[in-house]
Amino acid sequence: MTSDPSPVAATPTSENPKQVVVAAPRGYCAGVDRAVITVEKALDAYGPPVYVRKQIVHNKHVVENLAARGAVFVEELSEVPEGETVVFSAHGVSPAVRHEATDRQLKTIDATCPLVTKVHHEAKRFARDDLEILLIGHAGHEEVEGTAGEAPDNITLVQSPDEVAAVEVKDPSRVAWLSQTTLSVDETMATVNALREKFPQLMDPPSDDICYATQNRQSAVKQIAAHSDLVIVVGSANSSNSVRLVEVALDAGAKASYRVDNATEIDEAWLEGVDRVGITSGASVPDDLVQGVLEFLYDRGYPLATEETLTEENLVFALPPELRKDIRKSAIND
Repeated sequence: MTSDPSPVAATPTSENPKQVVVAAPRGYCAGVDRAVITVEKALDAYGPPVYVRKQIVHNKHVVENLAARGAVFVEELSEVPEGETVVFSAHGVSPAVRHEATDRQLKTIDATCPLVTKVHHEAKRFARDDLEILLIGHAGHEEVEGTAGEAPDNITLVQSPDEVAAVEVKDPSRVAWLSQTTLSVDETMATVNALREKFPQLMDPPSDDICYATQNRQSAVKQIAAHSDLVIVVGSANSSNSVRLVEVALDAGAKASYRVDNATEIDEAWLEGVDRVGITSGASVPDDLVQGVLEFLYDRGYPLATEETLTEENLVFALPPELRKDIRKSAIND
């Protein structure tokens, strides 16, 4: 069976009223693609082991595949032997982590998504201007920890509109907001609006912090959710943007929505009485996992899928400069 999108095959008929629609864009974004390729190229250039602090991206299948090639994932730099190579994940790290790497003489490759790096720069600039920063995000998420580490004395975490009432600042005229890049756009703006109501002079970041890929995937799932009995989101439980896609789908009109790591996690009871199924995936999900879901549905009587495209994505990020330099040096020596 092939699960390539086929508009003709997916048209509901009186004989088979079922339909499967796949959202586009979905899956890998430019930052995730860059991070995964960084680890792959590092393994090629230096040979295993290459250490990676935290999960390079929040997808267990990606992590397992890289581990099989020789990547060693660690929680903290103390687990990396001195002098070894370590890759910083796409979610970014705080200055304290960078200093620790220098102290332990580790060779570092920074795979932080450039859009996360942009938020780090904004945090440092606001802090230099002596502004208090209200960081909208989820406690414990690596991206939040990295951003907060750029200006720990200036940053207060706000996780939802419900927390706004308890937020206290020294000078309400000197307050700015930033956000984790992978949040729901609607959820973030609800928090921003609540903050602005309390602090009317709240300053905005110079550009939207929610990354283009997060926005596109949320808009695309809204498009298919409006006419879906069920939306299946492929992504890992620790993937913030994947979890948000389920919430967005439900808010946009899907009768039901669930997140799965892969097709083996689909409960067949979800399909009872369901004709129209929408499929999408988080920004750290390889598309073969989506294809596995489509095959699962096809084997249970659903037709081949159509693809609804909201917009085309063509952004590409260059590999980290330190890695590019070593790859060029290796090519010259060969």
